[in-house]
Amino acid sequence: MMMDILMYLFETYIHSDAELQVDQDELEEELVRAGFHKKDIYKALNWLEELAALQQTEGHKALTVSAATSVRIFAPKEMLRLDVECRGFILFLEQIKVLTPETREMVIDRIMGLETNEFGLDDLKWIILMVLFNVPGNENAYTLMEELLYSKEQGILH
Repeated sequence: MMMDILMYLFETYIHSDAELQVDQDELEEELVRAGFHKKDIYKALNWLEELAALQQTEGHKALTVSAATSVRIFAPKEMLRLDVECRGFILFLEQIKVLTPETREMVIDRIMGLETNEFGLDDLKWIILMVLFNVPGNENAYTLMEELLYSKEQGILH
């Protein structure tokens, strides 16, 4: 349900270039009218606040120091959330320079911040789009990811 709210917000306010300066109370009321539960709304809004906070922390700057030949090893908890297909897609996006080590870690952080038992490749693609959109300097990567997400002929991305 949280993923549905995040996708709704992303498509309504971000992807459509709608007015972003929305009062939080108004936003909560709109989401309730759209059929979402208050508990899920608060979780989704908190998730977005944590995403915004990620780009402000200095801790992620240390991630860019890793060598180009380094390999990301997933923790057992991450492997439970991200199946082989999702992990492979993250690696693919890193190889084609859509994700940097820093944005990859932000994506993984936000995935682990979701309260869901069901998470698949389509969800991953949306999370990646949201992260890239929210991190300044990733406009080209966002555009490429958007093309990968919306393209009718996704080839190997199916």
